[in-house]
Amino acid sequence: METSTKEDLEIKKVDCDASEIEYVSYGGEHHLPLIMNLVDQELSEPYSIFTYRYFVYLWPHLSFLAFHKGKCVSTVVCKMGDHRNVSKRIHCHVGCDKALGKGIATELGTRSIKVMMESGCEEVTLESEVTNKGALALYGRLGFIRAKRLFHYYLNGVDAFWLKLRFPRPELHLSSACDGTHLCIVI
Repeated sequence: METSTKEDLEIKKVDCDASEIEYVSYGGEHHLPLIMNLVDQELSEPYSIFTYRYFVYLWPHLSFLAFHKGKCVSTVVCKMGDHRNVSKRIHCHVGCDKALGKGIATELGTRSIKVMMESGCEEVTLESEVTNKGALALYGRLGFIRAKRLFHYYLNGVDAFWLKLRFPRPELHLSSACDGTHLCIVI
């Protein structure tokens, strides 16, 4: 798991038990080829190594990998930033696993969302091709809604859905000092 070999970069359908999967946070440059291989196979538009480094160097705590018997089978890479000075957003790129139905992608998504919530983010946004039924099903299970359809969004001409997951704001509550005519929200 520490070094990347040609065998590590090959993705095959994995027959495994969920208990055999090891989840790790991004651990350095040795993980980069594994992440790139998985994500590049899922995206219609490839990223350069500089884009990947931008994500994993600035937000390593938002990148996770799943290993089965020492081979990387899935990954999620995220970035955090403000959007229109209103709310924090995260953009995710998921390299989906080939161990379909094992819950690996769901676990990776859940881990990254948990870190985002703990970091004070208010929402997560991402785009997915309308034709990527597996990704759309995954994001639906994670609680994302389809906020907008983006026509001819990708270079290959395929439309995308802009998906959004809003986090509840626990610091919002009704004040007991409200009178009967106004709703007061204490932030």
